[in-house]
Amino acid sequence: MEHLRAALDDKLVRYNCKEFIGNDPISFPHSFTRREDIEIAALLASVIAWGNRKMILASGKKMFYDIMHSAPYDYVMSGEWEQLDDSLNIHRTFFASDFKYICRGLKSIYSKYSTMEALFLGCSVWDGIGNLRREMADANGGATTKHISNPVPQKGKPASACKRMNMMLRWLCRKDGIVDLGIWDGVSAAELMIPLDVHVARTARLLGIVNRKQNDRKTVELLTAQLRKLSPDDPVKYDFALFGVGEAGDSFINEMIHNTK
Repeated sequence: MEHLRAALDDKLVRYNCKEFIGNDPISFPHSFTRREDIEIAALLASVIAWGNRKMILASGKKMFYDIMHSAPYDYVMSGEWEQLDDSLNIHRTFFASDFKYICRGLKSIYSKYSTMEALFLGCSVWDGIGNLRREMADANGGATTKHISNPVPQKGKPASACKRMNMMLRWLCRKDGIVDLGIWDGVSAAELMIPLDVHVARTARLLGIVNRKQNDRKTVELLTAQLRKLSPDDPVKYDFALFGVGEAGDSFINEMIHNTK
């Protein structure tokens, strides 16, 4: 266990650095200072954070700077989004119709609460994600969206790992002063769940941290529990190490495996 912690800590220092921000979707919430703008940017940037990194960044620039005029909260509350053509493509399968769905939900949320954080207080992160989905659905006539994953099993399907929502929560809750923004005080970093993408999952399995093959909520909970043994107060800080090494390639993974023996 100590060898594993040392190897992960070494990679954590390498990847959890200011240089990481510019080429990552977290750069969008970092570009704002108003709390509401940061929250909205964190949600929307996480929603489109899938696929090619350059494409994600290009899509984010179009969404935040061209469509939302660099003022996410004011744009959402103005209702200007209603004028968009539903067929406008923003990112891959994320169209203006999907964007309008989220803006409609956000306008409703901010009309009820002073902060999106209210949905995550006094409950697990999974229940918080569920609260966010329900608020979005209520504002959209009961309709749900595939762009905010469901943390609850549905019709024989396992509960989603909710990778993008867990990443958003990492951004908003961790307070290391390096990459993550940590503007929320009511959700402890100790409660967070690892954002499980293919790189993180593959690296974790190769290192023997988790053996379960499915990338779902149960695997997230198992992996986070193991990481919590290494860092009880901040288990998801190792997202940087697992993701960075996994994206870098097999030579880096092999180096870590060697260092954990």
